[in-house]
Amino acid sequence: MINYAIGVFVVAALGGTVMAASVFRGKLAPWALSLLHAGLGATGLVLLLLLVINGQAGARVTQALVVLVIAALGGFYLASLHARKTVAPKGIVVVHAVAAAVGLLMLVSVAIA
Repeated sequence: MINYAIGVFVVAALGGTVMAASVFRGKLAPWALSLLHAGLGATGLVLLLLLVINGQAGARVTQALVVLVIAALGGFYLASLHARKTVAPKGIVVVHAVAAAVGLLMLVSVAIA
């Protein structure tokens, strides 16, 4: 299941990259892409949560889940700005992206070990 979560997060990251590029150009990202990105992120979090709840995850996966939940909280804030038709501050977009990337890399490190 960890491989499915990684796959979902990778696709979400691709969409996030497109959205970040819009923000760095001073524009709002397409709303549909934002919803897809959020849905994929939530799906990945649910997959990881199931692993943790079922006792199938080690400490590193649990730590990655915590980091990704922190990234998701930043994503909620970014989505609230988007809903108000406000272009997000670039710094917050970077912090969100870095947190998500760290969480994803933590998962990848578990999968390849």
